[in-house]
Amino acid sequence: MAGRIRDEDVALVRERSPIADIVGEYLQLRSAGGGSLKGLCPFHDEKSPSFNVTPARNLWYCFGCGEGGDVIAFVQKIEHLSFVEAIETLARGAGIQLRYEQGGYVPRNEQGQRQRLIEAHRAAAEFYAEQLLSPQAQEARRFLTERGFARADAERFGVGYAPPGWESLTSHLRKKGFTDKEIILGGLASQGRRGPYDKFRNRLLWPVREVTGEVVGFGARKLDPGDDGPKYLNTQETPLFKKSGLLYGLDLAKKEIARQRRAVVVEGYTDVMACHLAGVTTAIATCGTSFGEEHLKILRRLLLGRSEFGGEVVFTFDGDKAGQNAALRAFAEEHGFASETFVAVQPDGLDPCDLRIRHGDGAVRDLVEAKKPLYEFMIRSKFEGHNLDTPEGRLAALDAAAPIVASIRNAGVRKLYGVSLDRWLGIMDEEFVSRRVRQHMNQGRPQRGGRPAPAPAAPAESAPYDPRDPSVQRERLALKLAVQHPALSGEFDQLDEDAFTVSQHRVVFRLLRDQGGVAAAQDPAQWAGRLREAARNEEQRGFVTRLAVEPVEIYGELDEHTAGEVIGTIRVHSINRQVTNLKSQLGRLDPIAQAEEYQRVFTELMTVEQRKRTMRERSGGAA
Repeated sequence: MAGRIRDEDVALVRERSPIADIVGEYLQLRSAGGGSLKGLCPFHDEKSPSFNVTPARNLWYCFGCGEGGDVIAFVQKIEHLSFVEAIETLARGAGIQLRYEQGGYVPRNEQGQRQRLIEAHRAAAEFYAEQLLSPQAQEARRFLTERGFARADAERFGVGYAPPGWESLTSHLRKKGFTDKEIILGGLASQGRRGPYDKFRNRLLWPVREVTGEVVGFGARKLDPGDDGPKYLNTQETPLFKKSGLLYGLDLAKKEIARQRRAVVVEGYTDVMACHLAGVTTAIATCGTSFGEEHLKILRRLLLGRSEFGGEVVFTFDGDKAGQNAALRAFAEEHGFASETFVAVQPDGLDPCDLRIRHGDGAVRDLVEAKKPLYEFMIRSKFEGHNLDTPEGRLAALDAAAPIVASIRNAGVRKLYGVSLDRWLGIMDEEFVSRRVRQHMNQGRPQRGGRPAPAPAAPAESAPYDPRDPSVQRERLALKLAVQHPALSGEFDQLDEDAFTVSQHRVVFRLLRDQGGVAAAQDPAQWAGRLREAARNEEQRGFVTRLAVEPVEIYGELDEHTAGEVIGTIRVHSINRQVTNLKSQLGRLDPIAQAEEYQRVFTELMTVEQRKRTMRERSGGAA
């Protein structure tokens, strides 16, 4: 077994893996002020950004679900990796060769499982791309040419060809040092009675990439009409390939989706290619499954809550019945955000790829721009099969469409669509239509699953910790200054443990003290990470993380003077508590029967009162 990764290499990985860049591969981040960034949390479903990233301290924290940590912890959680696998993944991206304590450089067969599978897929993608240029791939090249794709287009999207042999890829990967077990586990081969055989044979292939650009699987189309297999064949579920959370083309489209605040969802791999080549650079597609909740969450994070920033999702479907059914599925999943969701349907049934072939790039762009709101599309689709020339037909169509209008949660939008419904049907009686809609208000309302449960309190903030308590707020602010701005917080080291009223704050104070206090913070950028590493458990570590990323809210400019005032206030309140406690204790003592104890407490009270007067004089009477 390989030894543990050297500490200096782990530190180097952290240093060369800017957290804003790494997190930005998975969600759209915007300025939150004070040098922080915010976005929609990838670990729980939310509509308003509560996920904060603090680049200066290389930390992240979600104020909604309480998750947080450094860049390694983020990669661990979002990719479901071990600590070592996360470091190896980041090291690979940063071009760092890791060293291991007991075994020098780690042997290839001892690397993390995920890294091995990623490397196998990279090798497979390269192999398939090379095979597309071989003589036996003539039919594959013809398929691409007929659909308007040149060689450069195929190279841009990494399109490849799987030879017809049973072990072409398997033999190639064996020579690269991969085991049969790894090849099968990654879904690149299947286990037969005589051993592994290639999953894809005589097919055109599209590599499916994670949002980070790593190949995790393939989508394949058969080329031989006599092949009994399915027309499209995708990698089965593997440790890498989870089709419910993958969108083909997202690695290419993510930046434009964030910039344009629009995502265009198409139905196939060639449609994605056609859209991008036609200038619709936000096109993506699902991988062998219908558009679902996990896909929606991915897009929502990239669009940063759409409703707040005006983003939109445009679904393109064929004009036939299957396309309408796809729109119905999208409506069921997307209902909570339907007011920012649109449908673009080509009446003649052409998909974007065929549309580009027949009418050119402009026709593809026009298709997307001619989008209709999803609500309108759904309402009008209910008119089909009804004779709108007769009163009976219009009434039947009204009753078919009314539940859609009734399901709209926004009362204002619901009312306006009721008016439109009246106009589209030609009934010309808005009140009658409105009454009909109200009858359906509690009938057949589409339900949206996955509503987030109330966000749990952070582990360090369970009762009796009350963040609304002014004392707690003051102490927390002082701790945030000591964690985030140690250079400005020199007076913090003059406090003692009794200055803090809640156990969570006393724990952090002891942690700071044990690390030498703020005076020991030689590198402020690394200070929070040092405190996190010194924490005794995950509860303490999470609380320190939150203190490190929460905004420091003070009046005026943050400098040494204002930081000193905050910390001084903690000292004043601590002294006031001491005075109150000593006076109470003195009042319970008998001056004669308990003369010695009375004199001791009285002397201590006078000493504390003198300290209080001294502090008042220094602060100009504020104490």
